[in-house]
Amino acid sequence: MSSKKIERLGDDRTGAGGQPLPFAPAVRAGDFVFISGQVAMKENGEIEAGGIESQTRKTMENLINALALADCTLDDIAKVGVWLDDPRDFWTFNRIYASYFPNGGPARSTVRSQIMVDAKVEIDAVVYKPLDQS
Repeated sequence: MSSKKIERLGDDRTGAGGQPLPFAPAVRAGDFVFISGQVAMKENGEIEAGGIESQTRKTMENLINALALADCTLDDIAKVGVWLDDPRDFWTFNRIYASYFPNGGPARSTVRSQIMVDAKVEIDAVVYKPLDQS
């Protein structure tokens, strides 16, 4: 960890068409890690095709990758925020999301919202993982 109190983690990311994204995928602030909202964006910056099932899986994969930037896992998450584009997707989303947390998930809020990109779901997270693990 650098001597900074806030450390931005992850390389420069780009969205569709190579447009730079003006935010870090993860930020460590002391014992907390904040994961930026993850959507079903593929490596090429395009959104995963398909419905809520494939987009939820890709979003969770992206969340796991962002957590890894701070040496964290799903088990370290204290709270997530979920935005769904369509409330009719809630039960399908919930079933897939729950499969990633077989022992129960973190605290969570879920709301309906029009998402800024053509995605069906967005998830952010707050992680608690002390720097001093002794």
